[in-house]
Amino acid sequence: MLEIIVLIILARKIGVLAESKGLKPGPWKLRLVLFWILGEFSGVFIGIAIFGQENIFPILLVAIGVAASSYFIIDNYLSKLPDTINDDIDNIGR
Repeated sequence: MLEIIVLIILARKIGVLAESKGLKPGPWKLRLVLFWILGEFSGVFIGIAIFGQENIFPILLVAIGVAASSYFIIDNYLSKLPDTINDDIDNIGR
């Protein structure tokens, strides 16, 4: 449950960042959720390969770490995009 709340908060942050770059926030939020789920499954497989099936807690830590890295990858990608230029001179008289 806590993970879903964190994912909602992170999706809002990605949406705000996408809007500041002049992009639609919906597709970026969807990408975050899909990459989060994909990262969690990948992290489970990596955790099982490293720790074996008996050690659930370390496996979950690896899964959440890989899933959280998807947020940082998307955030880093969006941060590198140029900002939309909102010149106030164009808004004079409106």
